[in-house]
Amino acid sequence: MDEIEVPTEHLHETIHEQVHHASNIKEQKWTMLVAISTALMAVLAAISSLFAGHNSNEAVINQIKASDQWALYQAKGIKAEIKAIKVGNIPLDTVEYNRYKKEQSTIKEKAEELQNESNSHLEIEKKFAKAVTFFQIAIAISAISILTKRKFLWVISLFIGASGLLFLIQGIDF
Repeated sequence: MDEIEVPTEHLHETIHEQVHHASNIKEQKWTMLVAISTALMAVLAAISSLFAGHNSNEAVINQIKASDQWALYQAKGIKAEIKAIKVGNIPLDTVEYNRYKKEQSTIKEKAEELQNESNSHLEIEKKFAKAVTFFQIAIAISAISILTKRKFLWVISLFIGASGLLFLIQGIDF
């Protein structure tokens, strides 16, 4: 799967323009804080996106490997059943039958392990995807706050960005 794209270039340009058009020092300082916090959220969104893409890819790879193991498991089962068939006076090949059944057991364990790893990567990917979403929303609200000069919107964007940061931290495996 591809990385989640974070289209924030236009928002950065808008914020940058507003920093230069601020009318007084207090407004310039506030506008600069909004610009810096927004840039930081964009960086965190990009990092989250990278991690989400990586985990999504790992989940797909592990699922493919698990599918391969399940195909091998079925092949060993078919071979074991063929060895168990008695044709005419030819005795059953119990040694080969038992070997295939034992191999099947090992293959099944590996397939289940790979499926569990795939599911684990998908759960982690969901956390990073949520982080990206929260960061994108926070960036958009920051842009709205600077355009409308409403500081409370910026504070809201900081809280939403903090929520994104929590999901980012949850997704990171320490």
